[in-house]
Amino acid sequence: MRDGTSVVKVGGSLVAEGGRLRRLLGGLADGAEGPVVIVPGGGALAEAVRTTQAALGFPDPLAHRLALGAMAGMARIFAALEPRLAVTGDPAASLAAGGVPVWDPSALEAGHPEIPESWDVTSDSLALWLATRLAATACLLVKAVDPAPGAGPAELARSGLVDAAFPAFAARFPGRIVLRGPGGDRPCCSAPAAACTAPAAERAA
Repeated sequence: MRDGTSVVKVGGSLVAEGGRLRRLLGGLADGAEGPVVIVPGGGALAEAVRTTQAALGFPDPLAHRLALGAMAGMARIFAALEPRLAVTGDPAASLAAGGVPVWDPSALEAGHPEIPESWDVTSDSLALWLATRLAATACLLVKAVDPAPGAGPAELARSGLVDAAFPAFAARFPGRIVLRGPGGDRPCCSAPAAACTAPAAERAA
């Protein structure tokens, strides 16, 4: 793991803002945030899973695995938009080789004891889970809308800006958690003191 590595979750909702998404991915490939691992949101691909589950009533564990597949699909879309990104299930190895990895979470389809298989866990919580496993110094969540000023994990979950499991995963991550909306960076204050430090300087994305 390279020093100062951040996990950057790029929301699938940014697909609706193609210019912003391309600039963001290009900036990450250029090293604007230092060494990073990109976690893709599922976007419309994951929403299609939700819609299909609502219509057919198949169980949450299957929906969870299909949503992981949606994230894997978005990873490949991101790499198509920015060819310098490398889709991988082993982001630590890609970082060590000097790459800019986009995480493919397909290996989690086999199940993991730390990750509930329900809609309580989406790409936001998975980004924190990965950041914890990689001993990243920060987890940055890029959103299509701005969070409320000073909102912590519980408030963000209640507002629907992050998933229901986010507060529990945030409590286990000792680094900084920052949310970036169109208005810039805002820290997410959670139990670990390090998570409440000042955010990185605001950058146009």
